[in-house]
Amino acid sequence: MSPDLLPALLSALAALLGPAGLLTERTDTEPFCSDWRGLYSGRTPAVLRPTDTASLAACVRLCAEAGARLVPMGGNTSLVGGAAVAEDGSELVVSLSRMNRIRGIDPVDMTMTVEAGVTLKAAQDAAAEAGCLLPLSISSEGSATVGGVLATNAGGNNTVRYGNARELVLGLEAVLADGGVFEGLRRLRKDNTGYALRQLLVGSEGTLGIITAAVLQLSPRPRQVEVALCAVETPEAALALFQRCRAADPSAIQAFEYMSGTGMALVTGLIPDATLPLSAPAPHYVLVELATARDDGTLRDQLEAVLGPALEDGLVTDAVIAGSGTQRLALWRLREEHSEAQKRAGANIKNDVSVPVSHVPELIARATATCERLVPGIRVAPFGHLGDGNIHFNLVQPEGADPADFLARDHEIMDAVGEIVRGLDGSFSAEHGVGRLKPYMMPGWRGGAELDAMRRIKRALDPKGLLNPGKVLPDPKG
Repeated sequence: MSPDLLPALLSALAALLGPAGLLTERTDTEPFCSDWRGLYSGRTPAVLRPTDTASLAACVRLCAEAGARLVPMGGNTSLVGGAAVAEDGSELVVSLSRMNRIRGIDPVDMTMTVEAGVTLKAAQDAAAEAGCLLPLSISSEGSATVGGVLATNAGGNNTVRYGNARELVLGLEAVLADGGVFEGLRRLRKDNTGYALRQLLVGSEGTLGIITAAVLQLSPRPRQVEVALCAVETPEAALALFQRCRAADPSAIQAFEYMSGTGMALVTGLIPDATLPLSAPAPHYVLVELATARDDGTLRDQLEAVLGPALEDGLVTDAVIAGSGTQRLALWRLREEHSEAQKRAGANIKNDVSVPVSHVPELIARATATCERLVPGIRVAPFGHLGDGNIHFNLVQPEGADPADFLARDHEIMDAVGEIVRGLDGSFSAEHGVGRLKPYMMPGWRGGAELDAMRRIKRALDPKGLLNPGKVLPDPKG
């Protein structure tokens, strides 16, 4: 956009959105210009804060006419700079925070229609009040919004049972790059009428359209939930325990999470009131959550029937089963605080990778050895969703090392881990997306006809390249 057009555009946007709908003061826009990890810091001339789809569409039309580039933003919890703004101040931010209404819940259809700015936690709570379960659960659910969660096709803790965000989307509403509105808020389980455009927008990270609302599938609320924290000696033992749980009753597994001893030590050492409820620290841990809609009081017996023999066989060296809701939350907190603990421990490099479930132990062993060889003293702290093969292979700087020097090697280290993942038939991004951090990986991983098709789709829906520029697709000029 020509700088000469900016004053007129901002004036038109202010008239459309009102005083609370357009932020232009530097003190007001600064919170929107840095990402959660602190990797990117930019600036923006304005933050647009529409309250409904019609006003957002009108804003996008104005911006499209002026050639203004837009960065959609939900809760700004991306770990790959998915909502990072440019350093030159050439991009406007579109915040969906005021589009935060629950439009409806149908406990017969088991659906909820929710706007993009609703936090995931608020959506979960609304579903619970209606006697239903919104099963999507991620660590940042108190801040992450539905629009951002869908734009990145978030996975989370319950993917092993319910699938990624994509599997929960029945209908979608979105504003396209020219200001047109895709009106697809249908509650149908079956609708075979052409291309599934909603699925094209889910996971597109705001590069093809701005999600404004969605129809999400709900599930029955569990009547029984049991959570156990288990100590194991090796990742192979963790995988074997998963196989035993799956053999006993695959439908009961709601989450199956892996944590390294290094990561757990950071949590208990840096997070206040986070304590390990086992007799001694272990090299590796597993958090198991079983849930069922049955109300026969047998779920704990079912869990004990798996853990008892596992303890006797030495597969599990220690275990504790939560005895109350408070204890369940305390066990889950040990898992959920991993990212925050690593952030407090210093600079960290994150690898959100996935491999076939059977390859998880080999991934952890080989990637650990590689990273320790590259950076002596590095703290390897992997954790994540063993049940679906998604491990956050995170790496914390050596104690006393210079954070900037460590982060300067992020591509070298990510690529080293990536080569191992590639050899195990995996993916360099399992659930966090590509964002601004990882487009350089796309040609090597998704090149040829696949990347070319993505570029053609982008050109068809956003020919001027105005939506979330610099994300997902690499610059064709390098």
